[in-house]
Amino acid sequence: MNSKRSLLLLVIVSLATPVFADRVKDLSSIAGVRTNQLVGYGLVVGLDGSGDQTAQTPFTVQSLKSMLAQFGITLPPNVSPQLKNIAAVSVQAELPPFIKPGQKIDITVSSIGNAKSLRGGSLIMTPLKGADGNIYAVGQGNLVVSGFGAAADGSRVTVNIPSTGRIPNGATVERGVMSGFNNGSHITLNLHRPDFTTANRLSVAINKELGEGTAAPVDGSSIKVTAPRNPSHRVAFMSMVENINVEPGDAAARVIVNSRTGTVVIGSHVRVAASAVTHGSLTVSIKPKKDVIQPEPLTDGETIVVPNTEIEIVEENNRMFKFAPGVSLDEIVRAINEVGAAPGDLVAILEALKEAGSLKAELIII
Repeated sequence: MNSKRSLLLLVIVSLATPVFADRVKDLSSIAGVRTNQLVGYGLVVGLDGSGDQTAQTPFTVQSLKSMLAQFGITLPPNVSPQLKNIAAVSVQAELPPFIKPGQKIDITVSSIGNAKSLRGGSLIMTPLKGADGNIYAVGQGNLVVSGFGAAADGSRVTVNIPSTGRIPNGATVERGVMSGFNNGSHITLNLHRPDFTTANRLSVAINKELGEGTAAPVDGSSIKVTAPRNPSHRVAFMSMVENINVEPGDAAARVIVNSRTGTVVIGSHVRVAASAVTHGSLTVSIKPKKDVIQPEPLTDGETIVVPNTEIEIVEENNRMFKFAPGVSLDEIVRAINEVGAAPGDLVAILEALKEAGSLKAELIII
């Protein structure tokens, strides 16, 4: 096979391999136990001439004047300072559940003006507010910026994004958020991927470990679990629940096609009904058959029927694809790859099979 017919298609096929059990903590989350987004507006100072151009960002000057006024410094109304070492920024953070006042969280600082770089800057004390408008943390500190830029003779080179940086442990929590974890006599587990089979198996596994009636599925996404009211007992109880192993239900039959990269992901339950597709000069024939294995003479063995599949590839002018009923797509893809077909060939075949109703799966093209 020459270079022009080299393998151009990356195909990932989920084969029927043994299913391993997952922990409850990996399959679900506790209702009401969640992170909360925080946002704030502040100033970064100490930049090396890479800050906002105040003519295009008047809000930076206005913010500076407001900050100076808090320290008793008032600028004349007709004075507009030309500052290149200051940048207006937005500050984002996530407030984890159960966090307490005085603890630290990481923050991300991003320029909202035309600053070229935040490298070397320091964030001035910035209140971080939640969706309810209350202040939950205060951020301040020196930025860590991974990107950088360089310019000379009209040329410019930029690596990563120098207008965004992070401050590890850059915000101090001032107020916590009540999670409701200790309220009521029940705890609800929400599956990351809703599935009726997984919900039922998770409920059965909890009842098997902790007693019948402890858990009951509410729908395909939620499981209601009876929990102790005492907070310390409830924590110990959830520690046992989240470490119970559960075998999740199989995912629905899907074929994911990335039209830009040629990547195709095929689930293990995907099947093809009897069909034929004409696609140029390539012929792929897949014929399932059964082999009979006989035991040795004068033994107690039994006759066994073993399924087998014959794949025949012929390059002709009619390019007819013949698919027998029940053939899995991984066999079809393997046959197409052996002749070095381009990604567009497989995508065209999958679309044709879907339109004909022969593809027993959901076809998703991204």
